Amino acid sequence: MTALTDEPVTVAPAGRGRAWIDDWAPDDERFWADRGRRIANRNLVFSILTEHLGFSVWLLWSIAVLSLPSVGIGLSVGQTLWLTTVPNLVGAVLRVPYTFAPALFGGRNFTVISALLLLVPCGLFVYAIENPSIPFWVLLLIAATTGLGGGNFASSMANITHFYPASRQGLPLGLNAAGGNLGTSVTQLAMPPLIVAFGLVAVGWVWMPFILLAAVLAYLFMNNLTSAASSYTLREMGASARDRQTVVMSVLYVGTFGSFIGYSFSFGVLIKTQFPDVTGSHFIWLGAFAGSVARPFGGWLADRLGGARVTLVTFLVMGAGIAAVAAAVGAGSWPWFLAAFLLVFVATGLGNGSTYKMIPAIFRSRAVAAADATKAGAVEQAVAASRREAAAAIGLISAVGAAGGVLIQQTFRVSIEQTGGIAPALLTLAGFYGVCVLLTWACYLRRPRGKADAERSLASAGV
Repeated sequence: MTALTDEPVTVAPAGRGRAWIDDWAPDDERFWADRGRRIANRNLVFSILTEHLGFSVWLLWSIAVLSLPSVGIGLSVGQTLWLTTVPNLVGAVLRVPYTFAPALFGGRNFTVISALLLLVPCGLFVYAIENPSIPFWVLLLIAATTGLGGGNFASSMANITHFYPASRQGLPLGLNAAGGNLGTSVTQLAMPPLIVAFGLVAVGWVWMPFILLAAVLAYLFMNNLTSAASSYTLREMGASARDRQTVVMSVLYVGTFGSFIGYSFSFGVLIKTQFPDVTGSHFIWLGAFAGSVARPFGGWLADRLGGARVTLVTFLVMGAGIAAVAAAVGAGSWPWFLAAFLLVFVATGLGNGSTYKMIPAIFRSRAVAAADATKAGAVEQAVAASRREAAAAIGLISAVGAAGGVLIQQTFRVSIEQTGGIAPALLTLAGFYGVCVLLTWACYLRRPRGKADAERSLASAGV
């Protein structure tokens, strides 16, 4: 018996608490039906809560910068852009170490730690608003700490991967990510009226009780998996970074999540520059909301149709959506601009879900194909090893994807500064989505031509 639930587990390893589960076999149908599903779903719920708060804190300064003059903090346009860009960069970098933290400390343990760390940027935000005369470099460092919220995504996704069977990971990973992504729209929707009612400083205080609650709930109701615990060396991290599949999926994730987070940060600016008569704050949250809600459906579709097929279609839709955005801008039509951009956001969400379904499936399929089926336990050992490989790859891929959001932001910035419009940026993005379509087809859907193309047969195994 654990202290957290009525499902029996074996005795935890020496020196570890009863929150550790020593026997975990989600791919065993009987185990999964008897108790695995209940434990996994419980851990998923509280993982979603912490990740949601992480995204909410991560986006904090993207909303706050609009109200800084009201508290006596005057910044140039360039300084304002840095306050929104640095958190994105820090969040992307932190996703790498955060990936390995659940394996080192335990998924439940690090969820508690990562939640409590969110108190740091919230507290520092309050300090900054109450001390408007602080130097800009201090303000920039304070904004950088919100990147801790961006790192939460990698640790949460890497942890939840271990709880679910390979064949059923699409939907739970999609739900986990969507719960986090919704923090983007919640911040964009809730903060403006909160600022009006209670002042800018309330943006820092409001999250603190929720963060403390999330930490307590994770401590009480989540588990650590012994099977997921391992030590990652720098050499192993480097090997994962050089893996062909990690590289390919990183590019695809720049196209899906990089687009989602990049558009989320840029949507308000694009509305303001292209349709100055429209009140952007009334609509800015819709994009992130649409993309977040669509994400679990992308995972669900990938479970049934194959991640690569769904991913390819979403890139086609994103390309068509961007073309529609360009047409709307040219026609000066705000309704069509909004509709087209929401279509793009939905496609990014579907693509986020399908690409995350692909990652564990790719590594599992490759490991099983390489295992010697004639040796007892060889396949099971290969599957276990593939889970650790996939968890490591997920962190690296999510880091690159988050960094891709910065590229999206900079593409629009350069386009507006150099040409006064966003048409060149839209053309560039449409071309990139075309490259992603070709990459998805060539690597995961094209028929293999013998052993040299063995990895391209991954789609037949459910990728």
